[in-house]
This record gives sequence, structure tokens and C-alpha cells, in this order.
Amino acid sequence: MKSSFDLNRQNKNTESKIVVALERISEAFRVLLWNESKENSLSPIQIQILIFIQFHAQEKCKVGYLADEFNMTKATISDSVRVLLSKELVTKETDPIDTRSYSLSLTDEGKSIAKKASFFASLIEQPIEKLTQEQKTIMLNGLLKLIYDLNKSGIITIQRMCFTCSFYNAENGIHYCNLLKTKLTESEIRVDCPEHEIIT
Repeated sequence: MKSSFDLNRQNKNTESKIVVALERISEAFRVLLWNESKENSLSPIQIQILIFIQFHAQEKCKVGYLADEFNMTKATISDSVRVLLSKELVTKETDPIDTRSYSLSLTDEGKSIAKKASFFASLIEQPIEKLTQEQKTIMLNGLLKLIYDLNKSGIITIQRMCFTCSFYNAENGIHYCNLLKTKLTESEIRVDCPEHEIIT
């Protein structure tokens, strides 16, 4: 099997071109995230943790869940959390049922940094806004299918998208949410749903 980065193959193969294009976009994310982290004297993963806590329910803001979310070890996430605690950007909320377990909440300063940092990818969103609605829908569906397959193969872990949700149903190309009790257009398929329930 030849590499997607082999120019002889890449220039004749649409799949290879897409892989390399995705790699270029991921590089843009890395650069933008790194710039945001330097501005706040934090690491990229620490910025990502703050943003995640800002927008997700408290039961998901635990070290174990964050480790799965970011495909990292608990030890790596714990080290980042220790820094955030020492900088007083997050606080621990002990679980009243299991005192060994805790979730994380943002302090006022943590909220301020997370709110500003959450816009780090806006420069990538701007050119997407210029696409037609049809182009956006095709792109979204292609990316969702790619994420779903990568999730199924174990390359990426937690996904809170419609395709992996117990409420989701699809028949004859029609998407349906049993929780909302409504049909979903292709552009309404969610990438990160707060009501997501894992298929058991």
C-alpha cells in the first residue's frame, strides 16, 4: 500500500488528496490552538480542557472522561488539571456519593479565558461560511461518516454525534431522532449533542 503523501499516488488518487487536505486543516488547528495557548501561558491541551468544561455538563468534566475525550492517558490529563488548579482556573467539585471522584468547574478567571479561547477556530469557520448550503451539507455528511468510521475502528474514542446515539434512527435515507420525535435534515445532524446516549 502506498502512502497518501507519495506525490505519484496522491496526484492520481482523490482519497489521498482528501487525506492530505485534512492534514493541512489539522495543521491550521494546531497553529491556532498553539497561538491561543501561548497567549495564556498554558499548553494546548489545557486550553482544550477549559473550553470543554465551558460547554459541557459537569458529569462529563472528570479526569477519566477527559482522557477518553482527548485520547490521552489519565496521568497526562491529571498533570494538566494540576496546573489549571494551581493557576486557579478550575476548582474541584467532590462527588457526594463517591468522595474519591470529583468533577471540574471553571473559576471566574477560567471562564474568561475559556470564553475567549473558544473562538480560536473562527478563522477556519470564516471560509466555510462562503460555501453554498449544498456544499456545506455535502462536506458535513462526508466528515460525519469519516468520524463515524474512525470511531468504529477505535482510532478515535468518544463521539456524541447522532450516528452513535441510541435515539438516532435512519431508514431509506431519512434521519430521525426518537428523543426529539422529529425527522432531521442532513444539515441538522449533530456532531456534539448534549442529550447523546451511547448505544448499548
